[in-house]
Amino acid sequence: MKKIILSIAIIVAAIIGCKTSGSSGDSKKLNILFEPKSDSHVSGTATFIEKNGNVTFVAKLAGLQPGVHAIHIHEKSDCSAADGSSAGGHWNPTFKKHGKWGVGEYHKGDIGNFTADANGNATISLTTDEWSIGSGDPTKDILGKGLIVHQGADDFVSQPSGNAGARVACSAIIK
Repeated sequence: MKKIILSIAIIVAAIIGCKTSGSSGDSKKLNILFEPKSDSHVSGTATFIEKNGNVTFVAKLAGLQPGVHAIHIHEKSDCSAADGSSAGGHWNPTFKKHGKWGVGEYHKGDIGNFTADANGNATISLTTDEWSIGSGDPTKDILGKGLIVHQGADDFVSQPSGNAGARVACSAIIK
């Protein structure tokens, strides 16, 4: 009888362990829409998925001029200004110099450059453990910030923002 009870306890523990480890309930997902700024026709979506301590970001854009553009997380989730300036400067909770993501010093909002094809379409993605969705950690939490697409490329040198030109699309990173 003890062997049967012990066997049942082991099976129940294994089932509970399987249900709790890797549970899809551990992930968070946020979908946002871009709105055009600075008289552009840029549109698109961005998705943030947090799972196992990493956030994966994917943005899909249309209506861009062909070529290289910058994208950054900015301080505020305010896209009310026609030129996107209401989103403030780059999100920089660790007070670093502007730069290229993963190389030397960089802002937590310095996502980087991407290229739009001849039709003005582009996709950019990034996975990082330096962001979170709704954690409340001011050095990692992206909620309440803005996502800005720029007209030009980030030079990764000019301070404090990389000289990437006009803000052609904005989205608030909110639930």
